[in-house]
Amino acid sequence: MKAARILIADDHEIVRRGIAAQVSHCPGWEVIAEATNGRDAVDLALRLKPDVVVLDLTMPELNGLAAARRILAALPQARILILTMHESEELVREVLAAGAQGYVLKSDAGSTLVAALEALLEGRTYFTRKVGRMVIDGFLRNPSGAEAAGATPLSARELEIVQLLAEGKSTKQVATALGISVKTAETHRSNIMRKGGFGSLAELVRYAIRNRIIEP
Repeated sequence: MKAARILIADDHEIVRRGIAAQVSHCPGWEVIAEATNGRDAVDLALRLKPDVVVLDLTMPELNGLAAARRILAALPQARILILTMHESEELVREVLAAGAQGYVLKSDAGSTLVAALEALLEGRTYFTRKVGRMVIDGFLRNPSGAEAAGATPLSARELEIVQLLAEGKSTKQVATALGISVKTAETHRSNIMRKGGFGSLAELVRYAIRNRIIEP
């Protein structure tokens, strides 16, 4: 079994403990750090350079998709395994578009997590069987890829700001979290409201929940 340094990011302690317990039984594997939100996951990944990052899809401050994009932009050699309770063809397309190489349902993690991590470490992709079937069915229906994967009028940075706003952060808090000026944050917010067609913050929150950017 190939040695591996693994970073776990999930806001539920019981999930992190479960993953760490499975990893501990694999010779040469070690959990080098744990994160409870996506922003900390990115910071730890950039500092520690793990071989594999296990990311929960829905985390506070920065969701798994946004975290995956940021990690892979800085560490293209890293392997990303998305762990989630959600299953949908659209979501799988978004995960692939973000650059993640694996997708495991939390309900299947007890029996498939080690196999998924082994696959990623060997340079292969891994999808829970049900999700893999979904990917194949989607390709058979649309082999040309005519549908845009995860089509959205908002950029990655704008989606990041949507999450912060939907979590109740003020424009000033958004600016502080992202290291930008309040004026820039206000501009982003205005553009988001316009491009997303949101008439109120409540509509933005509903959009964030519907697109699994945050959990209700």
